[in-house]
Amino acid sequence: MAKGKQQDAWVFFGEVLKERREAAGLTQEELGGRVFVSGAYIGLFEQGIRKPQLDVAQRIDVVLQTGGIFERTVRKLINKSPYASYFHAAADLEAVATKLCEFAPGVVQGLMQTASYARALTIAANPFVTDEYVEEKVTSRLSRAGILADTARPEYWAILHEHVLLTPVGGPAVMAEQLDHITALAHRRVAVVTVLPRAVGAHAYMTGTLKLMEFADQPPTAYTETEFSGTLLDDPAVVKAAQRAYDLLRVAALSPEASLAMVKSAAEDHRRCARTT
Repeated sequence: MAKGKQQDAWVFFGEVLKERREAAGLTQEELGGRVFVSGAYIGLFEQGIRKPQLDVAQRIDVVLQTGGIFERTVRKLINKSPYASYFHAAADLEAVATKLCEFAPGVVQGLMQTASYARALTIAANPFVTDEYVEEKVTSRLSRAGILADTARPEYWAILHEHVLLTPVGGPAVMAEQLDHITALAHRRVAVVTVLPRAVGAHAYMTGTLKLMEFADQPPTAYTETEFSGTLLDDPAVVKAAQRAYDLLRVAALSPEASLAMVKSAAEDHRRCARTT
């Protein structure tokens, strides 16, 4: 399903939700209280700005006695997304964020990945899939990165762990290209990239990835992900805790200048290795 058509489907979802809510005689705040989200989020669902997660749609069906309409609609839209089911809502939010802050302890963040790097990651995690499957995943990842090329691109901050620079994903030549790409993004002032050195040791976010998103017209959100699942965090207290963790990572990282020097040095090391193999 094309992105525009999928967005139209979410708008229709919101219109039906508003119609069923009003027919039940409930305000947005009342419905939100019964399905464990705020009334403001119900309003964003109804406008098609935010996409409810599956468990929220299921609770809406129970409260409004709709016989599973909203659950079935969400499942259908999730299945048509090019992303993993747990990531599709985060991908939609990422595309409209005004500010993105990311930390990934083991890999380059998806928005900064080159095609070769993304391809190597996909094959490593899926060694028995077809070439078509691999290219579909790579294409969807590069398509996401298009938000950084937009004139209205978000303010983008990325913290890399030093381990990421040293791991030769796809081989040294692919890794050198990947690090050159990161350097180019920083030089074009598309991203502020910093590196968390190995010497720091223990740090504020030891497992999984962390993405913080801010918006012009809705509350900030955090997204955390491990290898096989992801969680979108809306609760203000939890988002605040995630922001604090990112702040602690930021102060432990090298300056942008020192970080880029480390990225360039690692790229040269990989390049030398590629020439000798």
